[in-house]
Amino acid sequence: MAMKQKNKAGKVKKNSVVKSSAAKRSVPQKKTAQLKRTPTNPKKASGKKPPVKGKKPLVKKEVKKAIPVSPLKSKIKAPLVQLTKQPLPTTASVSEPLKPKIIKRKAVVIPPPSPVQISNWPKSKVKNLLVSQPKPAEGEKNPYLELARKYNLTLTFRQFIKVEGLSPMEFRAQRVEILSHSAVILTSKLAIDHFFRLCQELRLTVPETMKYYCINEQTAYYLQKYIQYRKRKISYGTGSLQNLLDLIRKNKNEFFLLPCSDAQNEQIAEYMDQMLLRYSKSVFYRTVSADLKDLKSIQEFDILVFFTPAGIKSLKQNFPQFKQQNTRIAAFGHSTGHMVNTLGYRLDVFAPNPKNPSMTGELDAYIKESNKR
Repeated sequence: MAMKQKNKAGKVKKNSVVKSSAAKRSVPQKKTAQLKRTPTNPKKASGKKPPVKGKKPLVKKEVKKAIPVSPLKSKIKAPLVQLTKQPLPTTASVSEPLKPKIIKRKAVVIPPPSPVQISNWPKSKVKNLLVSQPKPAEGEKNPYLELARKYNLTLTFRQFIKVEGLSPMEFRAQRVEILSHSAVILTSKLAIDHFFRLCQELRLTVPETMKYYCINEQTAYYLQKYIQYRKRKISYGTGSLQNLLDLIRKNKNEFFLLPCSDAQNEQIAEYMDQMLLRYSKSVFYRTVSADLKDLKSIQEFDILVFFTPAGIKSLKQNFPQFKQQNTRIAAFGHSTGHMVNTLGYRLDVFAPNPKNPSMTGELDAYIKESNKR
């Protein structure tokens, strides 16, 4: 009997707890309603029922009153509010990627060379002709030999300069790696000969992927002496420096090697710097004056033909007391013609010109007019 009473008491206790929880739920609704209507009534707000066991009492959150801002602080914060009201950058401007700077390579235009001063010396008959080139081999076709047969001239070939190739030790001192380049610029047959000579002496195998840019067609075909000729590897211009630079500029991604002599003009290197090209300039051979003691008298010749400024310097060095008088000087190229005037000589025949692009053509026209008299 005692056990049943306990169970019944327990049930009663449970029911009481349920009733109290329901009452508890209903109380906050009435209180919140009262607080909303009369928030400033302290007597009604203080009337609280005792908390029920097993449940945490509800705690009313205190509403913080707005603290009035002093006029001093409002003046200080005013500019901050104005800064925050400035328009923020849009998402489109932020999300756009930064564009890299594009460097435009301007086309290099070579100014025309300064005119060469050509004299009006009387044209007397021409009998003896000296050409400052090596003597051609027997059976070799040469335009100067044909010119001598045409006008019955006494022709002499004599080099005024001597070309010496650099030794492998002298070349290594320049610290230029040939195989690190992808293209070679060739301006003469001498550059071709000494380029492949040094590669052989240094025991370097030139790869088949190497590209060659030649100044004219004759120089390009001369490469057949050393490599198999392929049009896709060999490109050439029309003989002018402007045309060669335009050809190089179209292949600006190459790493160029420029074989030259110690006395070569720096003009091509200056224009390559302007085009922002990657290149290495290296000396492969040097030019020195030849010993001309075998020529007893230079004045026995009616015309002296020169092709390089170094040849004119050799004339001055070997014959310092030479007086030109009736001896005429022919020069090929503007640099050679300017060197004739610089050293105090008289220039009588000059090529190339609009009428005759070759030296033999200009000499043919000059001798034809001179020998008529």
